[in-house]
Amino acid sequence: MNYYIESGDSVKKRYPKSFLKLILFGFALIGAPLIGTLIYISVVIDNLAERSRETIYQATEITHGNRVLADEALAMERSLRQALILKDLTLLEGYLHSHKEFNKTIKNFNDLFPNTEYQRLLRKIRLSELVIFEQILNSTNFDENLQTQIENFSVLLNTIQDLKNSGNILIGQYVNEMFERANQVRTTIELLLLAVIPFVIVLAIFLSILITRPIKQIDEAIYNLGQGELNSSIYVTGPQNLRQLGERLDWLRRRLLKLEKQKNQFLRHISHELKTPLTAIREGADLLAEGVTGNLSKKQQSIANILHSSSLQLQKRIEDLLSYSAIQFTETMLVKRSVSLSRILDNTLQNQNLSIVNKKLKIICNRSDILYKCDEKKMQTIFDNLLSNAIKFSPVCSSIEINFSQDSKSVIIDFKDSGCGIHDEDKDKIFDPFFQGQLVPDAHVKGTGLGLSIAQEFALVHGGRIFLINHENLGTHFRLILPRQTNE
Repeated sequence: MNYYIESGDSVKKRYPKSFLKLILFGFALIGAPLIGTLIYISVVIDNLAERSRETIYQATEITHGNRVLADEALAMERSLRQALILKDLTLLEGYLHSHKEFNKTIKNFNDLFPNTEYQRLLRKIRLSELVIFEQILNSTNFDENLQTQIENFSVLLNTIQDLKNSGNILIGQYVNEMFERANQVRTTIELLLLAVIPFVIVLAIFLSILITRPIKQIDEAIYNLGQGELNSSIYVTGPQNLRQLGERLDWLRRRLLKLEKQKNQFLRHISHELKTPLTAIREGADLLAEGVTGNLSKKQQSIANILHSSSLQLQKRIEDLLSYSAIQFTETMLVKRSVSLSRILDNTLQNQNLSIVNKKLKIICNRSDILYKCDEKKMQTIFDNLLSNAIKFSPVCSSIEINFSQDSKSVIIDFKDSGCGIHDEDKDKIFDPFFQGQLVPDAHVKGTGLGLSIAQEFALVHGGRIFLINHENLGTHFRLILPRQTNE
């Protein structure tokens, strides 16, 4: 499995050709040290168990051998005493049988425990017993010799007791060695686990990042497409099939960008084409309304006023389309200078005065004279769109509140109306271009749905943002937050 980083301006990683192979490779890479550790622990524990079995076997053999030697030595001594008391040499047959078993046991011990203190005592016991055996075979004075050998058996039994004590010591040594070996194995396993577990965790995190990175890139690309961010190229690292998916997404981005440009170009052209005849219509309506062509009757004057008002509204819609098209087509440029936000608001109120008077609205202002470095025309557009939106939704004879405030980081401007508010399903879409909410006053002419979108765009290029503030009471509350840094 090849994985490397190439040098140069573009950093690339060599992945497997498919996402499935990458996942299998990750599982294999994580599982390898764990499997190796388990195999090693299994082998070590198996060796420890084998050594424990040997230790138990040796301890059993020592205990059994000591008992056999003691029993056979007592049997030989008993046979000698019986032969001496009863004056019957045939009773020595039991002695001879015990002598064979005694030597057979010692021989078995010689094979099990070479080069130990226990082995030295075994040789001593064997020599002592052989001396007794030869003395009995070569004796001339039977009674006196048997009595002497019985006394020698007392010494032999004491030596066997020493052998038993030495065997117990040897068993203790074996047990201690087994415990030390077990502790050593436990320490080795703990150190191995302390080394392997963090390594596997780090490796798992690295592989998780490696595997999830292309997924996150695809998710981010899809999110950006959904947000309309079409200028940044989409590049997905990872397996070949995911890279191909990234190339498809980038193709889709280019296609959407092309369609977006075509749409904006269409809007500019159609808006421009409509603006020229509209100007003639508006000027003609002005001339009729002013009575230049002659005095009009009341009905004719009413029709002329309707033509004049409708032409103004239509011109406003076309200007909104042109403004939105300009924002979408080119990067918005700011011409900043320090201006009074209060003066911008006064201009806005003066421009909207006719609508305010017609609906008998009360404007409640709580403001201070704040100097702010901004693009005055675009800030005027923000205020105009927020105020016109408040007027649009405010019922007759209601009030609109406009508040200015500031802190160490931000300048805050609030527009509150007393209207029907915004439907819950529309709250996430109100800044989308061409979106029309569900709660629109019946008496109001339906707009283009670009006012709030343009206001939000202009707020963003100033480093700020417009928020919809939720209230339990009726009405709509928009808050414009601008950073204080732009006023430096």
